[in-house]
Amino acid sequence: MNSRRNFMKGAMAAGLAFAAGPLLAACASHPQALRREALPDNSLSFLEGPEQEMLHLASLAPSGHNSQPWKVRVAGPGRWMVEADSARRLPAVDPENRELLLSLGAFVENLSLAAGSLGFRAEAETMAEGRGDGDIVRISLFPDRRRPFPVELMRLRRTVKKGQASREISSKDLKALFRHMEGFAHYFPRGSRHASCIRDATAEAFRTQSFRDDAQKELVRWLRLSNRSVIEHRDGLTVAGMEISGAPGWYLRNFGKPEDFLKHSFREQGADLAAKTAAEGGGWIVVTSRGDSVSDLIETGRRFERMALEARALGIGIHPMTQVLEEATGQDVIAASHGRPMHLQFVLRAGYVEKYPKPVSPRRPLPSFVRGPAAV
Repeated sequence: MNSRRNFMKGAMAAGLAFAAGPLLAACASHPQALRREALPDNSLSFLEGPEQEMLHLASLAPSGHNSQPWKVRVAGPGRWMVEADSARRLPAVDPENRELLLSLGAFVENLSLAAGSLGFRAEAETMAEGRGDGDIVRISLFPDRRRPFPVELMRLRRTVKKGQASREISSKDLKALFRHMEGFAHYFPRGSRHASCIRDATAEAFRTQSFRDDAQKELVRWLRLSNRSVIEHRDGLTVAGMEISGAPGWYLRNFGKPEDFLKHSFREQGADLAAKTAAEGGGWIVVTSRGDSVSDLIETGRRFERMALEARALGIGIHPMTQVLEEATGQDVIAASHGRPMHLQFVLRAGYVEKYPKPVSPRRPLPSFVRGPAAV
């Protein structure tokens, strides 16, 4: 009985350590893990094929707890509104919708790149003035020349938590990685003073959040442990998404209960594992913005997504460890270490990956987040 209990603790501790992080994609090699392509999609009669492909690719953007907080209202031909889905907010860890808006920015960037590859120009205009607004970005589509882009990178992009190499990212690759960041990304190699500061602050913030009940209950609400739950919801944190494979993954998938993740021992072990993970990789990337307005956050989300796609092409794994920005103590430590005010938006552990795993984080079908003119 003790060995079984310890087995469960270890599996769930891994879940807690790897579940938290705003930009989640997933992978697992276990044969019972549902792969993204195995989940059926549904078409929409009021959209043409290329438009549906754009929206599907847009939905491959990352989001906190894989909550997918977007909706799209089709007002007419080539006239769309990207909305925030208030039912998919994360009020415990993202009370001001900062991460939600960053995710919507990533959604818009995928949409724009996909449109260009399909012979359209997508003009995006931020409409929201407050972070609580519903209508966020107006999209206008126009036929245009094709602008080639390897959209397969959107299908292959994922968060990589395990297996990041410790060697420093080369200056050549950093130049390619940051070429769309406009000076708003900063790399601190492993072993540097800044990297050590971020590592320690991240581990401490994770531990703080692990014992904050509202945050943990919110996380548990998005757990999708069984295959049945994955098929039913098509969102959230799956066993595969938490990178729990092998026997622990099988056990959680078949016998795990979300509420077990709230037990003190599981939280403690999860925090210990997160501290170990924070010490791995080739360093840290900090992404900042001009300000904290809605338009600033949308633009930063767009830049981040472009960087994430570049990272996939370069074989660099990215693991957002966002607790350090969600807990006040973590924000203070990072801001103080830079000696000047900064608008911090992402803290990312980064490193080369020898074998990039395939993504399996589920995505909702188009009819679940797109509504047509008749519904306006």
